[in-house]
Amino acid sequence: MAPPSGKRVKGIQVFRPFVYGTTAKPFDDVTNPKPPGVPNEHTHLWTVFVKGIDDVDITYWLRRVQFKLHETIPNPIRMIDGEKGKPFQVHETGWGEFEITIKLYYVAESGEKPQTLYHHLRLHPYGRTEEEKETMRLGGGDIISWTYEEQIFNEPYDAFYDILTSGAYPPPALPGAAAAGGNNSKSGGKGSGGKSAGGGGKSKEKDQQQPTQPQRSEGGVLEHSAMIPLTNRPGQPFSRETEQLEIKKLKEALVKVEDLTKKMAEEVAAKDKRLQELRADAPVSNKK
Repeated sequence: MAPPSGKRVKGIQVFRPFVYGTTAKPFDDVTNPKPPGVPNEHTHLWTVFVKGIDDVDITYWLRRVQFKLHETIPNPIRMIDGEKGKPFQVHETGWGEFEITIKLYYVAESGEKPQTLYHHLRLHPYGRTEEEKETMRLGGGDIISWTYEEQIFNEPYDAFYDILTSGAYPPPALPGAAAAGGNNSKSGGKGSGGKSAGGGGKSKEKDQQQPTQPQRSEGGVLEHSAMIPLTNRPGQPFSRETEQLEIKKLKEALVKVEDLTKKMAEEVAAKDKRLQELRADAPVSNKK
């Protein structure tokens, strides 16, 4: 691939959040019957994927993903080209867990080399406690093993920088839903094409002077942005709420570590004192 033309934007980093991982579901005769042709020893249906946070489109910076599966699986290397608004994913069946190699290929304008991630397929919930195991289950019994990641573009080429920062906008409306807002991004950005909110009785000049800014939808995110959801929702376990819970856990763990460190220091000091006392009481041997 030829290097992109233009210069890099010095001193700038742009990041985009995304999620990768696997979702598995055991076969059963009622909720997830085994399809015809699936080997008898296969126990689960599973999917490996790379997608945007809150399911937003990421094909404007990621063009292709390669999934390298276990060598015993037919056609173990799967190359998935991006489709706007859809995740990069592979569906398979099996009975065992293994490591999957995920290779990310970026759009030509980025000039970036492919990057590799590694993910372990999980077919069974794991954890130190039943509560931790339960966090791996979604409604319907799906076993999730998902990872939140942030792709950082360091000093991107100017053309790619323009693509990344062309303007955030709301995700496409569901079929049949009324348009809630228009393209309120910067000039050159992409928009949803809906009507502008607040038109009745206001002058065109006033609307142009005070453009309505794109808004999150129900705590979600905007397309072409670095946002993450404000709160957790079904099927969306990563959010600012999750972040705050993790920070709380880290702070609680830090307090425990500090308490243990203090306790161990006191024990070491007591033992050292006792050692000095024993040395002082020990008889001095006569040297010849």
